[in-house]
Amino acid sequence: MPTTRETFLKRQRRSRYALRQRIGSRPRLTVFRSNRNIYAQIIDDSARTTLVTASSLELKEKPTAKNTLTKEIAAEIGKRLGDRAKEKGIVDVAFDRGGYQFHGRVKALADAAREAGLNF
Repeated sequence: MPTTRETFLKRQRRSRYALRQRIGSRPRLTVFRSNRNIYAQIIDDSARTTLVTASSLELKEKPTAKNTLTKEIAAEIGKRLGDRAKEKGIVDVAFDRGGYQFHGRVKALADAAREAGLNF
């Protein structure tokens, strides 16, 4: 019986393989979510560089387990990432959910990034 980590990694590989078949030369917006923080970055796979990054560690009020409205924090991170990407001239990206369900914090981040001007 596979462990939870093994099934997560299998989902991650499957989603990234499908993503690479479709994206072409667009940079990839990838999301990592931990229990307390959420991180997002735009990566250029051809040059193997990170173009733009944003995380909940940048916020003035650090999120804690008891007083966190995590969807609101994820939306703020998505907005910041979208604004920084527009400053660098990045508009079209491919969204890489990284094995996470497109639900909750991941969806809030994606919706805020779209509202900030990113197309995916």
